[in-house]
Amino acid sequence: MGAGFRSILQQEALAPARRLPTETPIVTRYSRQDVLRILHLNTRQLMSWERAGLLSPQEQYSFEELGQLRALRDLQAHAAKTRTRISARSIRASVDAMQRVAGMRNPLLESSAVRRGSRLAFRIDGTLVDPLTQQLAFDFDAFAGSRLGLVVTGEMRPQNPAQRAAELQEMFLRAVQLEENSATVSQAATLYEAILAAQPTHAPALINLGTIYYNMRNFERAESLYRRATVADPEYALAFFDLGNVLDEMQHLDQATAAYQKAVALVPQYADAHYNLALAYERQGHKRRALRHWLTYVRLDPVGPWGNHARDQARKILKSEKLSIVSRRGRLVRAG
Repeated sequence: MGAGFRSILQQEALAPARRLPTETPIVTRYSRQDVLRILHLNTRQLMSWERAGLLSPQEQYSFEELGQLRALRDLQAHAAKTRTRISARSIRASVDAMQRVAGMRNPLLESSAVRRGSRLAFRIDGTLVDPLTQQLAFDFDAFAGSRLGLVVTGEMRPQNPAQRAAELQEMFLRAVQLEENSATVSQAATLYEAILAAQPTHAPALINLGTIYYNMRNFERAESLYRRATVADPEYALAFFDLGNVLDEMQHLDQATAAYQKAVALVPQYADAHYNLALAYERQGHKRRALRHWLTYVRLDPVGPWGNHARDQARKILKSEKLSIVSRRGRLVRAG
């Protein structure tokens, strides 16, 4: 993206580049909306963990934080299944104690948390450690069952719905991790294909696999996967944004515009979708329609090269359309 923007500054005659977050092969951050969707959490649950200090309130999460949230979710799910209760405050106390006792940075990721009454113990090498009492106990339960394995070929083993969902989630998180390394992207694609064989409407897997094909410039395959994602989850703005990008690459500008419109309708604060929609309108000669989205982008992302470019485009349109522009608290506002 940076190189594309530099070329705009150097040669104004060149068409500006679209915002393509999907071009980046290394995915390291997940929006709050994505975390809630991927882990099937509700906002109230996430906020309770934040209030307890188990994680900091934020809008972007790392892969490690995604794993920590998954561990918390699984603990709560087990508590609900056994009709017992463990508070977020109790979890925080056990985690803090384990950090002090074992020197772990993140016990929820570096060990396996196990319910022990109203608090947690942590499984390490066949031994349960209760960090609050600093007592050890042999972990008989570790041998009572087997872990779910990842199935990447053939049919998935017969499971109840909860087990099936857990295995699919494990596969998805593993695929996301593999996708972060260009050397293992093909393995990630294999896992996404396996997920979709088991659950054809898994929207996040459809989007991520579509992005792999997009980056391979297999636009037809990417389009098919993105379209399936929009059907599987019609409220998923990212699916429509990525669909717009691939349709734009395929020179289907009318369809791309419609996809971007849907993305901003679903998430009005989706800055990149406003940016690409403005470009699409300009390429179709609809300057005044483009102006609205340039101004919206400037309001949402006023700092940096992309914001500067959007501001310049807005000024050019205002000048060519014989309109006037004023500044209101640092924002561009159309007048006249």
